[in-house]
Amino acid sequence: MIRSYSLRIASGGLLTALLLSACTPADPRAETSKALTDGVLLPTYSQWAEADRRLAASAIAYCADNQTTEEAREAFVHAQTAWAGLQPLLIGPMGEGNLAWQVQFWPDKKNLVARQVTALLNTKPELTQADLDGASVVVQGLSAYEYILFDKSIDLGDAAAKQRYCPLLTAIGEHQQQLAAGVLQQWQDKDGVADQLRRFPNERYAEPSEAIAELLRVQVTALDGLKKKLGAPLGRQTKGHPQPYQAEGWRSDTTLANITSAIKGAESLWLGANEDGLRRLLSAEQADLAKRIDAAYAELLQQLAGMNQPFAELLGNDAGRGELDALYKRIDSLHRLHQLELARALGVQIGFNAHDGD
Repeated sequence: MIRSYSLRIASGGLLTALLLSACTPADPRAETSKALTDGVLLPTYSQWAEADRRLAASAIAYCADNQTTEEAREAFVHAQTAWAGLQPLLIGPMGEGNLAWQVQFWPDKKNLVARQVTALLNTKPELTQADLDGASVVVQGLSAYEYILFDKSIDLGDAAAKQRYCPLLTAIGEHQQQLAAGVLQQWQDKDGVADQLRRFPNERYAEPSEAIAELLRVQVTALDGLKKKLGAPLGRQTKGHPQPYQAEGWRSDTTLANITSAIKGAESLWLGANEDGLRRLLSAEQADLAKRIDAAYAELLQQLAGMNQPFAELLGNDAGRGELDALYKRIDSLHRLHQLELARALGVQIGFNAHDGD
């Protein structure tokens, strides 16, 4: 009888606990972190890995004369813009170590890409995958790939030139494919990055507010990086003297496309896939801030959509530089909205980032 009574007490206690648990409101920061993981982060990392898989396949097809130079260039641009869109989402392995340098070497202030590609092929004319994997990050990524496909000093219409550069193209394609696939796997693994952003506490985040803080920090860092990528060729660090060869993607004329992709990547964290991004964490009293950030993204993307001239042409005349300067100011405003006002509203300490001191 006593045992039966104890069981009833225990069962009642368990039921009460379950009912209380069901009534406890979910932590909005935990919900936002999970929603962004499933709706934005994982899909974007998957798209990046797929773009690099296609890049590797393109290199093989091109070097077997089964693809035109124009088709090979399109595969590069697709991989480049996929990478640009990922940069506001560099949380986890891509935000650690030097993995990002393996994808793209920028800024290249001393034309190291061209010099090191030439030196590598001079010393390794029969280049193997192992040779590239053990080489400098300068020649492992998209910057070297772009140099081979787009630089005017290389005539890939010449069979001998194509034969010289193709081993490096295919090796870079494979290196990028393996790198992206490995990073995606680290996201998808049990207890990997995605799981750490879905369930708390874990070894990376003690509570969901830490995950939200890191998401905002990488977004702020990416927006600050965009200011550098536009400011450098504009000459903001060289007393107003334009530096066209400091533009990201100057050989392939992907500078503005890269900026657009990066802004859209940042906006995806702000909005979420289903209105479940960082924006939803603002209260009704913070509605004005939300509207100003909405407007900043919309105006910036509208200006980018209307810029139809090549970046180098815009940089080459006063009117074009005026447009680019206006674009810089919009990016700066968006960056400050995130770094100062959104961070304050969400109670996040931003601190230093990878671009401080540049």
